[in-house]
Amino acid sequence: MSNLFQPFKLKGLELKNRVVMPPMCQYSVPLKNGIPTDWHFVHYTSRAIGGTGLIIIEMTNVEDRGRISDFCLGIWSDEHTPAFKRIIDECHKYGAKVAIQVAHAGRKAEEAPNPVSCSPNAFNEKSKVPHELTTQEVKEMVEKFKKGVERAIEAGVDTIELHGAHGYLIHQFSSPYTNQRTDEYGEDKFLFGKEVIQAAKSVMPADMPLIMRISAVEYVDGGYGLDYAVEMAKVYRDAGVDMFHVSSGGEGPIGSAGRPGAHPGYQVKFAERIKNEAGIPVIAVGKLDDAKLAEAVLGNQEADLIAVGRGILGNPYWANNASLLLDGKPLMPKQYERATY
Repeated sequence: MSNLFQPFKLKGLELKNRVVMPPMCQYSVPLKNGIPTDWHFVHYTSRAIGGTGLIIIEMTNVEDRGRISDFCLGIWSDEHTPAFKRIIDECHKYGAKVAIQVAHAGRKAEEAPNPVSCSPNAFNEKSKVPHELTTQEVKEMVEKFKKGVERAIEAGVDTIELHGAHGYLIHQFSSPYTNQRTDEYGEDKFLFGKEVIQAAKSVMPADMPLIMRISAVEYVDGGYGLDYAVEMAKVYRDAGVDMFHVSSGGEGPIGSAGRPGAHPGYQVKFAERIKNEAGIPVIAVGKLDDAKLAEAVLGNQEADLIAVGRGILGNPYWANNASLLLDGKPLMPKQYERATY
């Protein structure tokens, strides 16, 4: 059996293979209430049927003003939980495990009347100047993350991913480029992230691992590089993170926009270094749609899991096709097996 289709275990999370569907925003909540719809139900269930081992539901925000757009998902109310549960329960029927990416867009909440951040600096010239959260408001935000994680657990997730990448709120606090505070959350740029991690762990089952997505490089003048990201990973590991999902960008042009060049596997070296220096499992992501490349990354022990974004977005059966290519074995239900011969 190929490396890609070997099972994987981390604490109480057991995956049937190492294929991950990373969180990809659908911008498909027509009533703007943050509640998943039939679109999300079909979207995620299709990927479970297609053989994906771990499905991470898209960026799901802990308050209304934390969404990128009014059409993004939310988890700030108990009213959200049943719709997520319906999706998760259905995905489980096909052997997939499911996470929700719990998040807040901070200053990158494009449609929020009054976006918030660690410091009152707009993302770009087209963005609103965010309200600088007071020290007390930061502590209240930690509680909102905690409640969001609680609701995700009530919905039946197998693991949680915190979004600490791509220039969103946790990333904003973590980065010297965006965090110019003078209080305790400025003196320790990682304090907000640590408190969110600890709050999440306080309500998670002891055997449920916590994943965190981070940006390894910022691609902006004055932004941090990989050395800083390694130190950040060590701090967040010690706070309770069990696995990192290693991406890049968010405060400047993201890697897929051409810096340093979005070649296949362009972020793998970031994941490998964090895996080795922080001594923690990692998910590699970024133009890994070629199954043979994904297999090589695992075979070379550069990462533990492979996130396939565009490939799975365009083909719900990417995992099945990769299994046929690498192992000659279909993953699809028996109703579809005639498609393989």
